[in-house]
Amino acid sequence: MKLEKKFIIKRILPVIAGAILGYAYYYFIGCTTGTCPITSNPWISTFYGALAGLIISIPGKKKNDNQTN
Repeated sequence: MKLEKKFIIKRILPVIAGAILGYAYYYFIGCTTGTCPITSNPWISTFYGALAGLIISIPGKKKNDNQTN
């Protein structure tokens, strides 16, 4: 099965970008004392970034203008 470019751009790329941004948040802003459960661990912040990218990449409902109420 060959992955289409549209699928990669719309689904996989936001997840990868979210993971990179999650790690960047840990690296530049993260908590060094260990009291912040999300930003004190690079794995958790990367996971949450990837999860945010996944949520953004999920398509919403399409509006159907031809349908009358």
